[in-house]
Order: sequence, then C-alpha cells, then structure tokens
Amino acid sequence: MLKGFAGLSTPLVADACVRLGVGVRAAPVGVGAVAARGRVAGRVLPVRHYGSVDVFLEAYGAARDGDVLVIDNGGRTDEACIGDLAVLEARAAGVAGIVVWGLHRDTPELVEIGLPVFSYGALPLGPLRLDEREPEAPATARFGPHLVSAEDVVFADADGVLFVPGDRAAEVLETAAGIARTERAQAERIAAGDTLRRQTAFDDYLERRAADPSYSFRQHLRRVGGAIEE
Repeated sequence: MLKGFAGLSTPLVADACVRLGVGVRAAPVGVGAVAARGRVAGRVLPVRHYGSVDVFLEAYGAARDGDVLVIDNGGRTDEACIGDLAVLEARAAGVAGIVVWGLHRDTPELVEIGLPVFSYGALPLGPLRLDEREPEAPATARFGPHLVSAEDVVFADADGVLFVPGDRAAEVLETAAGIARTERAQAERIAAGDTLRRQTAFDDYLERRAADPSYSFRQHLRRVGGAIEE
C-alpha cells in the first residue's frame, strides 16, 4: 500500500474518493507527523487504549507486515499513550507506522527510531488510569467521529490522515495517480505562461453559467478534463 501511495498525497486520495463516490473519513484536524516529512499507508491494525501497554503488545501479535497501528485513545490530551518502547516493538513486529487519536511522548527517541508516528502532539505524562476493556476492543477503533477496522486502509502525510475502505483502495490510488498526472501537467503549463483560466476555458464557463445558473464549475471541469476541486 505504501508503494502505491508513493508520489501521491492525502489531498489526491481525498479527491479520488470524491470522484469515485467512496466514503472518505478524515482524522480530526491537528493529528500530524512527529517527524518532518513523515508519511505512511497500510492496512489498519486497530487498538483501543485503556491505560496499559498490554493492548499494543496483543495487537502486535496479530500484525501483518505493513500494517499501521491505529490507536483509539479517545482524543485525550491529559496523557501520552505511546512512547519509545511501544514504537520500537511496533517496528520489530513489522508495523509500518502508528496513528494516534491522542498524544505521544519520548519525541527525540521516536524521531531517532524513524517509524512514522502521527498524533495530536507530545506530553511527558503517561497514563495514570486503568479502565475496563470493551468487548469490541480487538476489532475496531474510533478516530474522531469515525469507526475503523482491519477492513480499512489508512493514508497519512503532512496534510493529515485519511481512512478508506480496503476493497476500494486500489481503485482510489489508481484514480489519484491520474489526477496527479493531470495536475502536474497543469502546473507545468502555468509555469510556461498558460494560465489556469485559459486551460480550464474559464471564460466559456462564465458564459455557460450566465445562460444556465445551475451549471457548476465542477461540471465544467469534468467536461474540459480539469482535475482541480476533485
């Protein structure tokens, strides 16, 4: 999955989902990479945190190479639920990265380890609680308003984190790659002096909209083959 994501971005994946009518789920604003230029893609390995590291160790036992550990810590900002030892163990288990709905700690060590980790940010305080475990804990994780499972894949980069149904991931990546090619060509033409307004026949769009107020720019872009806005 990470190989297919190479050269793409979460905005391109999001646009592809819109074009294909695939339900895309975005993580809440603020979840970002611990290390600069961090990015990851892979099957979701869900886990719910209740105050103890044992849930991570259990999840690692079921991990497949390239999985991404997705931690549901309820978006808490009063404790860090992941640190250097848990991240080192994730790497040893073949996990490709970690995405946390919550906080991390041991930032310098995480940067040195090099495994992509995404979270709300850092806090030195670890968990001081031990909550009762829910029956569905091994199967699903919540991330903001979304519920994710091993049936999903996750994409994460500098623009944020997205969850996509696994059975549509290949189609989404193929469409995202096509959008990327179109946008790169458009960018090269702009740099060469061919404005985006001319490329998208914007004057023609304004005329059509004047005659038909329901005619949208998105419809127009589909007609002329532009990629922007989706």
